[in-house]
Amino acid sequence: MTDPKISMSQSAAKQINAIMAKQSGDRFLRVAVNGGGCSGFQYAFDFADRPNADDLIIELDGAKILIDEISQGFLKDSQIDYVRELIGSAFKIHNPNAKAACGCGTSFSL
Repeated sequence: MTDPKISMSQSAAKQINAIMAKQSGDRFLRVAVNGGGCSGFQYAFDFADRPNADDLIIELDGAKILIDEISQGFLKDSQIDYVRELIGSAFKIHNPNAKAACGCGTSFSL
């Protein structure tokens, strides 16, 4: 796969580091794209102890995100962010490839 140019914001790195400081061992945040959701695809966030052979590893200020090879294509040129809004705080993906998204921002269509 060509370089998908996926990035992480300073805010996301800070939040990942805060979460991982409470975990034991060297853990990663895994971001994936799965079929489903109200718009066709949905973002999934999970933790992993180690990367898989096909994972892209994004690192900023010690924070590490893993993205599997299939998900990389859906996330090309995206930024993984952490936002604090009136309705709550959450990881958010700014994906220029998404043609439509649901109201909650966790699913999208291409």
